[in-house]
This record gives sequence, C-alpha cells and structure tokens, in this order.
Amino acid sequence: MSAQQAAAAVPDAAKAVLPIERVFASPSLNGPVPRGVKLSPDGRFMTMLRNRADDRERWDLWGFDRTTGKWTMLVDSLKLGSGRDLSEAEKMQRERMRVGDVKGIVSYAWSADGRSILVPLDGDLFLARLDGSVQKLTDTREDELNPALSEKGGFVSFVRDRRLWVGPVGGAASPITPEEKAETVHWGEAEFVAQEEMDRFTGYWWSPDDSRIAVERFDDAPVGIVTRAAIGAEGTKTFEQRYPAAGTPNALVSLYVTRPDGKDRVEVDLGPNRDIYLARVNWAPDGKALYVQRLNREQTRLDMLSVDPATGKSKVLFSENAAPQSWINLSNSYRFLDDGSLVWWSECDGYGHLWHLKNGKWTQLTKGPWVVSGLAGVDQKKGRLFFTANKDEAIAQHVYALSLSAPGKIERLTETGWTNGASMDKQGQTLLVSRSSDSQPPQVYLADQSGKRIAWVEENRLDAKHPYAPFVAGHRASQFGTIKAADGSELHWRMVTPQLQPGKRYPVFFQHYGGPHAQQVTRGWANPLTQALVDRGYIVFEIDNRGSANRGVAFEKQIWRAMGSVEVADQKAGALYLKSLPFVDPDKIAIYGWSYGGYVTLKMLEADQGLYAAGIAGAPVTKWELYDTAYTERYLGNPKVDPKVYERSDALADAGKIKDPLLLVHGMADDNVVFQNSSALIAKMQGQAVPFEMMLYPGYTHRVSGPKVSAHLWNTILTFLERHGVTPPN
Repeated sequence: MSAQQAAAAVPDAAKAVLPIERVFASPSLNGPVPRGVKLSPDGRFMTMLRNRADDRERWDLWGFDRTTGKWTMLVDSLKLGSGRDLSEAEKMQRERMRVGDVKGIVSYAWSADGRSILVPLDGDLFLARLDGSVQKLTDTREDELNPALSEKGGFVSFVRDRRLWVGPVGGAASPITPEEKAETVHWGEAEFVAQEEMDRFTGYWWSPDDSRIAVERFDDAPVGIVTRAAIGAEGTKTFEQRYPAAGTPNALVSLYVTRPDGKDRVEVDLGPNRDIYLARVNWAPDGKALYVQRLNREQTRLDMLSVDPATGKSKVLFSENAAPQSWINLSNSYRFLDDGSLVWWSECDGYGHLWHLKNGKWTQLTKGPWVVSGLAGVDQKKGRLFFTANKDEAIAQHVYALSLSAPGKIERLTETGWTNGASMDKQGQTLLVSRSSDSQPPQVYLADQSGKRIAWVEENRLDAKHPYAPFVAGHRASQFGTIKAADGSELHWRMVTPQLQPGKRYPVFFQHYGGPHAQQVTRGWANPLTQALVDRGYIVFEIDNRGSANRGVAFEKQIWRAMGSVEVADQKAGALYLKSLPFVDPDKIAIYGWSYGGYVTLKMLEADQGLYAAGIAGAPVTKWELYDTAYTERYLGNPKVDPKVYERSDALADAGKIKDPLLLVHGMADDNVVFQNSSALIAKMQGQAVPFEMMLYPGYTHRVSGPKVSAHLWNTILTFLERHGVTPPN
C-alpha cells in the first residue's frame, strides 16, 4: 500500500500529527537508507554502510553473502572506534564532503583479491576480513587522510603530516614525497577549491598495475589568510585559514608521477600558465598514459592532456569551450575504454550529452532537449552503455541503456512514477539502482542489464514496522505543475497541501535554493519535515528557477554575471501564482532558504517589499567577494575586472530596503559561508535602523543539525512565523 492509499483509508481524526522533534530523532523516518553500497571484485559479497536504529548519525559496515543470503556486521564502529576527536584537517574535509555530521565509518575500499576491506575509523586504518577478524594497520595520534588501496591491492596509501605515505598491506608505511620546510606545501591532498567546488577530494591516483602513482603537490603560500573565528558556547577559537576569496590568488598546483617507493619522480607538464585548475586525473586502462583535465581560471576552456608517465611530457588531446556568456560544468560522467576510446559528457550542443571519441572521430551517442545526469557503467564486451537522464520528464531521472555501435535506440530500464540513480560494477554487468517516489522513501536494489530486479539491497517497505508507519495515514501527496518565466521558460513547481476545507485560506511555507548545480523539484521522496509543516496547516511550495540544473545551458546560464536577478524574478512568479489560488492566503506567504537560498531570501525581500509576509535567511552569502574563487568567478567573473557585477549581486547594498519581518540564522563556526557574511548584514541593518530578528548557533558550521538543535531551529522558525501572524486558519 502506498502512503497516499494509506492516508485515504484512515479518517482525518485518527491521523497522527508528526512532531517536529520526531523528524530529527532516531530511527530516521526515511527508514534504513544504505550508503556506500559496493560489490566485491568477485561479485559474491555486497557491502554497505548502515546507520543504527538508536543513532541515525552513526554508521557501521555490513556485508551480505549473495550465496547464503545472510547479512553480517563486519565492522562495529562503536566497538572498534576510539571515539577520539578528528584533526581539524579531517573535520574540514568532511565538511566539504557534506558528511560532517556522520559518526563511525564514512568510507571503505575492497582489496583487489576480494578477501579484505580497508576501513578508516576515528583517524586510524583497519583491515576487515570476511571471517569477522579486524587488523589495525595504523595507531598514531595523527590522522591518516585519503586512505586507499592500490589498484592491484598490494599497497595501502594515505596522507599524514602533509606527505604521501605508502606501504605493503599489513606492513609498515613510509613517506614517499619530500619533507617540505614550508607548512603551506601539501602532497597527495586536494586543495580547498578542488574539494569545495570541483567534486575532487583526492590528490593522488594509483596506476592500474601498481607501478606508479600520480601525486598532486600544492602550495598555499600565495593564498590570502583570513582569521576565521569559530565562536563556541564556552569560548572562541580562531583559525588562520588560507582562503582563496574571489579575485585573489589560488594555490599553486603541480602534478608528479612517481614509483611507489618515491623514486623516478617526474613533473607533469601542465603548461606555462600556472593559474589553472587541476580538474580531473585518470590513468589509461593499460597504464601507458595519464589523462589530465586542465581548466582555465575563467572556467571557459577545458583541455584534456595526454601525459607520458615516464617523462611527464604532455599534449592536448582535445579541448572543450564554454558557450558564449557561460562556463564549463565539470563532470564525472566519462570513461576511458580498453580499446583506447573515450566516452565523454559534454554540453557542446546546449544540453549535457554523451559522446564517443574513437580513432580521432567524435560520435554523438545521446541527443535532444534533455540532460544526461550520470554515466552508470559500460559493458565493453557487449558495447553496451548505461546512464541516468531526464529524457522522459524534466523532474524524474531514469536509467537508460544504448549500444555504442547503434546509439539511436535508447532503452529505458526503470519504471515510471519514480526518480532513480544508478551505478555499476567495473565490468558493467550489474546495476545498483536507488529510487524513490512521492509515496515511497528510498529503495535500493540490484538489477540485471535489462533492468530486471535481481534482489533487494534495501526494500524499505512502508509496513507496520517502518519508522514512518505512525504517520503514513496522514501523508499528503505532492502536486506538480509549471508556470512560465518572463522568457517563456517552463518553471516546475511542487506543492503539498493540508486537507483543504471549503472557504478557508492557508499560509504558505515557500522554500527555495535558487542556485546553480541544484534541482529541488523532483518526483522523489520529500523530507519528512515537509509533512510536519503540512500537519501544522501550512502549504509547502517550491519552484526551480532559471539558473538551476538539468535543464540545459540556455536555462542555466541566465545567472552569468547576474546572480540575484532571474532567481528573484522566477520565485516572485511562483509567489504571484500562489496568490492567484483560492485556497492560499495571499497575505501569509513566508519564504525560506539556506546558504544560496538564504541569499535569495534577502534579495527577494529587498526587491519586493510587501509581497511576502516574512522571510527566513539561513547562513546567507551577503557579499560575494567573501566567497571562494572557483565558485564565485565561475558565475560572476573577477571582481577586480568587473566590480559592478559584484555590486549588483551582493545583498548588502539594498539591505535597508527590507521592510518585512526577517529572521537571520547562522552557525558561528561556519567555514563555508563564513559568519562575516551575516555580521556584515547585521551591522548594515542596525546602522540603518532596520528591525530584524536573529538566531545564532555557537560551535555550529554550515550545517546546523542534530537531534536537538535541529528541533530548536525549526521550532524557532515556527515561533517566528506565529509572532508575525503567518498562521493556519482556525
């Protein structure tokens, strides 16, 4: 029975109201949603990270033997872990990976022989075997960052004290990169902007035969120092942080190739211009070439370099150029094949599609006014390729397959009514599909190449035992629709309403993000917080504006040099649509956003006084010169070249125009959108005698989250709305 069917079968009086506190308590109302699902090299075992019923933030490693059908906990993080504090470097890396609130096991890696698993835990490394035994590989006060097993499984590697260490599995490791006098020099790590803005978290790459390692070296010396205050409940810590603010120098990045013992080290020729981004690094399947993606500082040109690993000499294999008044979107949807060809993702025709480069000739594999969101896998023997895309509907991702030799026929492998994600084993034999719908929380299953389900990894049935079961009867279905933007673009919206009573009008909790590289409106399962708000009598509404992802270059690039413009106009169009509905109270539309969404809240209040009943701005960017180079310059350019673009886009200049109730929220140890963004806004509004409210969270970073503090945050928001009359009808 779906959530909608269950809701219809129960009288309204018997439907339980979902408390805000329960939304953030354990077990998670989403049910058991595994992370990091992997197949062993021989395909017999499936492993995953599973969180605990009594602590939704703690994750353990579990294994499933496909031959016996039995599950086993392979590593108990609570029993094995030391619980000691992580280093500041690892804490910040986890923040940039968006797993800063995760306890226990964050990642793991199978050995090539399929007999053991490398598990980082509480700053040390463990080798877990399938018989349940666990060997501790390191026991130091320092953290081992970015641990990995070599491709053939003979070596374990990690970063310690800014150097790359390598050793045989089970043996002693030693540093293989030089000891640098300057503390600004790091080997084997990804620099800040690579982690935060380019989805690259490692700084070294093993060759397929374990004979060489490509290693990044970066020097932060040119990067400006900002004093970041982490204001806590019982004191303040200050960090002299190297932070590349927009328009200022980046780290100096170089790349080397070395043997596993550190010998025969050669520098890769990245070109004469040092002010570039090292975007991606990959080895050819036979290890005879190293491929490096070099992105210019303006992020308008991407060069694929082919490098001789023995000498470091490079040549440009091909280049990508951004569309006029746009930028290059980096992708992980590419694959170097055994025959020397390349499957490549590109937006060169205006939409993100797959291409095949073979013998110097390009063939377009997918085409149309839709976007490929991910390359799941390739079966090279059959010449069959699997990917996810929104081909059938802009707000739903499906899994598709095509033949490399006859790509014109595309086969959809997943059911309608769901939105899906997928990955595959290296041979492209088995699909791992994750899916959800408006009435079903996330499910994960294994499927064959035809899309037929082989086995559930996690069925997550909404039965009587499910954590969400007490609230299923009150579950309200989402409604979807579109309105037109000023340029005629279709803007997709999602709305969830309470049970509407004739003649009554309801307040709206109008949430948004608004920024690039994100899509909010999908057919997937909504955060249970939505249902908690609806239970309190609010309509929950969101709309994807121009500039958001998965709609093509022309749709996304409209924020180029114009942040805070079309987003505000399109969200306003959504508000005007809401005001036209007979069941909406036009005087009770409250807006909410976090991070870029907090920025959009401020710009909306500044642009249209009186249109919104109230606004909540969480951790907002208020001055783009305070944000980092790679993100900000991608969309706004260099502030030293065109400062007027930044003047138009910031949220400080017009702060005095805000006339409607505003609640400002920020974590006081935020290292992403630093607290200075809010302190500058606070001073500006106080200096102009503009009233506002604020709630600050000592010790919290960009994520103000946790069972108790999340409840505090959302009760604060609801109380704020009540104070200003944004309340449901009697």
